[in-house]
Amino acid sequence: MSTGEAASESRIEAIGPQSIAAQYIDTAITGDVLPPEALQEAKRVTAAPGTSNLPPAPLCLGRQEELAWLRDALSGRREGAITQGGAVHGLGGIGKSTLALHYAHRHRDDYTLIWWINAASPDEIETSLAVLTQTLVPGWAATAERAALVAWARQWLAWHPGWLLVYDNVDDPDDLAPYTGALHQGHHLATSRRTTGWPDTTPTLTLGNLHPEDATTLLCRLVFKDTPPTARQQADAHALAADLGYLPLAIKQAGAYLAQNRGISLDAYRRRLDTKFAKTAHGFDAKRTLARIWNVTLDVLEQEDPLAVQVLYTAAWLAPDDIPHTLLTPPDTDPDDIAEAIGTLTTYSMITATDTTLSIHRMVQAVLRTPQTNNDTERPQHFRGRDSAEQAVLHSLTPPSGHDSTTDSQWDTFTPHLVTLAATTPPGHHNPPLTNAYNTTAQRLHHQGHTARATPLYEATLAQCEQVLGDTDPDTLASRGNLALAYESVGDLGRAIPLFEATLAQCEQVLGDTHPHTLATRINLAGAYRSVGDLGRAIPLYEATLTQFEQVLGDTHPHTLNSRNNLAGAYESVGDLGRAIPLYEATLTQCEQVLGDTDPRTLITRSNLAGAYESVGDLGRAIPLHEATLAQCEQVLGDTHPNTLTSRNNLALAYYAAGDLGRAITLFEATLAQYEQVLGSWATPTPTP
Repeated sequence: MSTGEAASESRIEAIGPQSIAAQYIDTAITGDVLPPEALQEAKRVTAAPGTSNLPPAPLCLGRQEELAWLRDALSGRREGAITQGGAVHGLGGIGKSTLALHYAHRHRDDYTLIWWINAASPDEIETSLAVLTQTLVPGWAATAERAALVAWARQWLAWHPGWLLVYDNVDDPDDLAPYTGALHQGHHLATSRRTTGWPDTTPTLTLGNLHPEDATTLLCRLVFKDTPPTARQQADAHALAADLGYLPLAIKQAGAYLAQNRGISLDAYRRRLDTKFAKTAHGFDAKRTLARIWNVTLDVLEQEDPLAVQVLYTAAWLAPDDIPHTLLTPPDTDPDDIAEAIGTLTTYSMITATDTTLSIHRMVQAVLRTPQTNNDTERPQHFRGRDSAEQAVLHSLTPPSGHDSTTDSQWDTFTPHLVTLAATTPPGHHNPPLTNAYNTTAQRLHHQGHTARATPLYEATLAQCEQVLGDTDPDTLASRGNLALAYESVGDLGRAIPLFEATLAQCEQVLGDTHPHTLATRINLAGAYRSVGDLGRAIPLYEATLTQFEQVLGDTHPHTLNSRNNLAGAYESVGDLGRAIPLYEATLTQCEQVLGDTDPRTLITRSNLAGAYESVGDLGRAIPLHEATLAQCEQVLGDTHPNTLTSRNNLALAYYAAGDLGRAITLFEATLAQYEQVLGSWATPTPTP
């Protein structure tokens, strides 16, 4: 198999728990292609001056050196590159987002557009980009699919210079590769707790706690506003800032409380906190420090505004960013009351809010999800918050009056909240309607190409099936197979393979040896074995599965053809071209007859056969087949589709192998340029034979 060729593995996914039907997942990605008029619109549309979605400017004292560093890093140029990306990382509560937001506001006149992106996962990045499209072309965007909205935003950013994208709370630097590598007309700035995994070309700034004097000044500004503090107040502020470890989030929370309760002195507040803060080998235990601060604040809020406390505990179980106010408004509750509660929480710096959404710091959420001592006769407050969060999401996903189903935009809005709920499910927790929502969301993420993001949803679904239906119920088996596929998608084969093996044994026992779901699980297990290089177990499993597909479905059923193609690929992997090539040839003939000459699966098989010919040195047959495959990929998938680029790279390799350097180099250069444009420089394969 030639380097960089189209993957031969066509996979099966079990759909559950509501349906057990097996479904093949093809390796060719058809994707959403923007129509020519949309592409032209992306080129013509200009953003209005000052276009941004920035939250309000924060109070940010000190950090002057860091701000100067950011400007230098983002404005610096290197040969062959227009801009560089920048990343700010550090512990939770250290002020990464505040610094990035302060930079964006300070330099907003230097950019044509500034867009704040919630970047905790790939699908959340896409959601933010979809909103950018909806902002710039609301008319066209109203009827476009999500994938088209994301593609349009990328095209717009590729055409127009002078923008700034801020990726907040990046969990995996690789998630930015499709954007930082491909979009060179503006600046990229990321915040993250991750200190490793960034490209060598990305300058990174490790953010620490505030300087003691800056922390003291910030606390005084928050408490006394523009009134100069007395010497005693200054000394008390310095002592309190020291107790709080100069942690920006802790300073902000304490300052907001004291500003709201002016009758309490800094020294009295410090005594109320109990200053025996927990310390670690590296300094203060930030979570326990903040817990003490919030306990004091919550004691006051319980008396002043119980609804605000309810809203806060509900938000603690949802995704931290962009929580709609409507999601926090239970049925029969006056929206004005919720608005006042949100205003109270904002005043105490427990949340940040816009007119329609609010955000809550991740560390605030972690503390509020932690069990607190309470009256044994009542359900704990943190669990009551969990209950209301679940009810809120389910209510919001109820189809609007006169509609049969929930809209795609609703699912997109609430997917981050469902993922968060699934990832934080308490042990033994039961909520069947929510489990159905988890399963639906997981399938949507899978089909959007974000299977890894669906892992907590599959885990929660499986746990519910095991508890309610039992260990060997067909729906439980389907859920277990889906989770194994999710583990495999993130490269966790150590968990995927044992789960596939257990699922297969149970499928054979419960459903029978030739049930479609049993066959699906068997071929998925074979693929996992192949992924770890265990061809000794993969090939016999492929052979057995193919025989059963032929018996159950027939010789030319699409599932049978996929299984045959997989087996040929496994033979090729062990160097058995004598069996691989005839099987590829037979499969290609049948694909052309059954699926058609330009079906994506036919194109994959044709590319694989060309690669096999090349492996045995038969370039006389390999090159024409590569050329035909490329022409059809360009026709069917488009000129810059990833599979088209792979096919073009394969043809260049074949030209190189044949000694035709003139055509090989030209094709390599064109392909490399397109890879960089479409996938980004991080994802560019090295076209070396």
